[in-house]
Amino acid sequence: MSAEAVCQFIDANVLVYAFDPSAKTRHTAAVQLLEELWEHGTGCTSVQVLQEFFVIITRKVARPLSIEDAADRVRDLTAWKIFAPTAHDVLSAIALHTQAKISFWDAMVVHAAAELGCNLLWTEDLKHGQVIRGVRVRNPFSEQRQRSD
Repeated sequence: MSAEAVCQFIDANVLVYAFDPSAKTRHTAAVQLLEELWEHGTGCTSVQVLQEFFVIITRKVARPLSIEDAADRVRDLTAWKIFAPTAHDVLSAIALHTQAKISFWDAMVVHAAAELGCNLLWTEDLKHGQVIRGVRVRNPFSEQRQRSD
């Protein structure tokens, strides 16, 4: 893990894999990343990501978590720095969506990471290595992560 990493934003897909053992190698990589973020105190996310995580982990995985277990995971994650968007943030994400030619939901995630001052965004939804609004995208499931850490 990079020494200069102060705030690292985690997208919903990474959180889901961390709590979905059926994801196999992605599960292992996601668990390892979350352990590093807890150890270094650098984990950040957003209300949007927590909402997505809750819905997916309780409904859309092979072995869903109970509502109570999922709520406990969300509660644990609230110890991190959490971005809570306003209507102005939605407008900013719309502009980013148009400018960067990424989906609106991805633009919300990138905007949240940038607003929190994160230098890294962990997701599999955007191109590994690209930089958007000063935030470098990293895919924790790519071979590059294993080689660069």
